[in-house]
Amino acid sequence: MFDKAIQFLKDNKEIALATCEGNLPKLRIFQIMKQEGHVLYFATSAQKAVYKELRQNPNVEILAYADNISVRCSGMVNFNVEDDVKRWIYDNNAVLPRLYMSYDQMEYFCLPIAEMDYYNLSPTPPVFQHFDLIAGETGNGFVGERFKNN
Repeated sequence: MFDKAIQFLKDNKEIALATCEGNLPKLRIFQIMKQEGHVLYFATSAQKAVYKELRQNPNVEILAYADNISVRCSGMVNFNVEDDVKRWIYDNNAVLPRLYMSYDQMEYFCLPIAEMDYYNLSPTPPVFQHFDLIAGETGNGFVGERFKNN
């Protein structure tokens, strides 16, 4: 199921990214620019509020959804992105060169996934798997009262 969740993120790059501004949650749509295993890469501008929010509090949660399947991931972002990865992201995204003159005009960050939930509502019973990548543990989640003993 872990591999299905990782592949789902590769196939569904538009995600909702949740940050915090003080004690208030902030949601916006982002695009996964690159994926290496369980590390996701993103780009933004230092002029944007999201950049300031991430610098203040690097804890984030993302959510991808399509066709009754959702993948939710959480962890702490960091801005330690290699220069060759930054160049690759800029060169392989049609939108970024339209908005920025050069790859080095942007800020890049990555999310090493710490926890991930895979939830598929299509089968009966639904599938809900939780992955704790830090502890190396996998568990099933609650999918409804009809299936709580399964």
